[in-house]
Amino acid sequence: MAGVVALVLLLGGCRKPVAEEPSGGRAGGGGGAARPDWGKWGLDALRPAPVPPEDKPLKLGGKGPVKVFSTVPTKDRVVFVTIDDGQEKDPKFVEMLRDLRVPVSMFLTDGNVRDDYGYFKPLQALGNHVQNHTLTHPVMPHLGPEGQRREICGAQKSLTREYGTAPKLFRPPFGMWGSATQEAARECGIQGIVLWTASMQIHDMQYDDPNKKLHNGDVLLAHFRGPKQLRGESMTKMFAEMLKRIRRQGFAVARLEDYISFR
Repeated sequence: MAGVVALVLLLGGCRKPVAEEPSGGRAGGGGGAARPDWGKWGLDALRPAPVPPEDKPLKLGGKGPVKVFSTVPTKDRVVFVTIDDGQEKDPKFVEMLRDLRVPVSMFLTDGNVRDDYGYFKPLQALGNHVQNHTLTHPVMPHLGPEGQRREICGAQKSLTREYGTAPKLFRPPFGMWGSATQEAARECGIQGIVLWTASMQIHDMQYDDPNKKLHNGDVLLAHFRGPKQLRGESMTKMFAEMLKRIRRQGFAVARLEDYISFR
């Protein structure tokens, strides 16, 4: 879809299109065979994620514009957690994901992570993928085609160098994109542009669904944020609140990339 879409303001400056049984077993994440330690973080266990489907429900790549999506078509009762930017680098959050083994996809902005690329490597070692969120977090449609290519390809180069694999997914800052964004993403090796259906704020979630419901295959948004942005709350507290809401609605957290077939 060409042009800029309607937007809603989200925490940390992100906006997006308006329209678009407890067990300690596998929670969809890596990190070994040990059972997740939910109690350490004041949480009840999430339901375990199912085995990833062999026939991936979302197929990307090939000819034509890069696909833009905010949900994955699946009957599995799963949602997908994505975390943006990389501004906050709380060691306790690494400990939390090691303990809980909840899978996330990290959409990193190079300008926010270059002061400490190493922080995200233990998270990557848990099986969490590093994806592209530009060099400097601009409003993409405000740039010309070359500027958009520079932002995406520049981040692609630095993230590939630091983390060893080229990102295949891209999240446009503020959820703003157009046909030129799709073209730039394709030229930089991106196969999918990822939006979201609900986002975690400080203590609660903001939903596309007016009934405040999650749905199978929803992509959820959070940020690497700390007390300065979260009004004194820690990232681990914010993430725990997010998991409580996911559990309350009866969902497991699965790994986004496990449901995607890349070219």
